[in-house]
Amino acid sequence: MITVNPIFIEEHPFTAITVALPKTNLLIVTNEAGYIMCGALDVDLLSEKLADRKVIAGRAVGVKTIDQLLTAPLEKVTDASKEKGWYPGIIGREAMLKLIDVS
Repeated sequence: MITVNPIFIEEHPFTAITVALPKTNLLIVTNEAGYIMCGALDVDLLSEKLADRKVIAGRAVGVKTIDQLLTAPLEKVTDASKEKGWYPGIIGREAMLKLIDVS
């Protein structure tokens, strides 16, 4: 099952997506500029092989819900996201708020 819901972080709209799969869930919070995702995200692929796309994205591991994704520190971020002030350890919610002026 795929669930798509609008969510608000400090009154700014984002989209939360949950894809329920056998024995795991894919979790994503996104807007037009970038996204955070659960541990399934391949940050190295985005930063190395797809670097020309300048994808703004970060990964949190060990999260099981959208709320946990928003409150967890990002374990890894793409090179393009570092240009927006993201860094390993930034909380998901804080990272997404840095995209407000970008989108």
